Amino acid sequence: MENERRDHGERGPSLITRAAAVLRALATSGRHGMALTAVARAVDLPNATVHRLLDQLIRERFAMRVEDTRHYAIGPLAYELGLAAAERFDIRRLLNPPLSALAAETAETVYLIQRSGNEAVCVDLIEGPSPVRVTTLTIGSRRPLGLGAGGLAILAALPPPEAEAVLHAVSHTISVDWHLSERFLQQSLDRTRETGFAVIRNRINPGVTAVGRSFRDGLGRVIAAITVAGVNRRMGAEDLPRLQAQLAQTALALEDILRSRRWPVFDAVPPSG
Repeated sequence: MENERRDHGERGPSLITRAAAVLRALATSGRHGMALTAVARAVDLPNATVHRLLDQLIRERFAMRVEDTRHYAIGPLAYELGLAAAERFDIRRLLNPPLSALAAETAETVYLIQRSGNEAVCVDLIEGPSPVRVTTLTIGSRRPLGLGAGGLAILAALPPPEAEAVLHAVSHTISVDWHLSERFLQQSLDRTRETGFAVIRNRINPGVTAVGRSFRDGLGRVIAAITVAGVNRRMGAEDLPRLQAQLAQTALALEDILRSRRWPVFDAVPPSG
């Protein structure tokens, strides 16, 4: 009964807030989609509530059922609306030349990671010429800030009070889904602040090391990060100084590109009123 009151009454998250949470969860699932119970667990809502939300989203083509499974995925209307928003928000084409040059220079996979509230979104990737390629993310993948190298680099570059608030907000999810404690995340954050680079090894994908560096837009706002990822044997301690220098040089090139542009960035929590 209490769940029904939350679902239909004024208390609790609004319908739009819950629907947006469901869509963000589906965006993490890729083309295989997510089971209803997995969506419900991700958004911390009852199965019945999520089922009703999914039915409504399917009717509006924001979501869809994956063929021959009981999974749900992002629908075609989300893609169509994304096309309209791309002209204003898509920085991939603008920043591609320095990122492609970095991938060629390092021979590794390069990711462009953008902040979206308390999450880090992979908005582009460029594979280097290495015969053993590492692809740990796909375009559109979402993770909590502070988990991967790009999100950790972004988090470390934020003002400390804001970073601590984000870390507190995401630590439970990271602890449950990736078994990393808030203390461990805080230690990673402190190291990244000291060096200016996020380095993770075997944290998410065994045998893989990733190095991340944040960069800012023309107004000095932390907008995104670049990450280089490869197998451990090609990214050992002796390789880090070279990779970090390459990342720093690329970050400066990206900031030069953005300096003449005012790129839209939204706060993690929209203002009330």
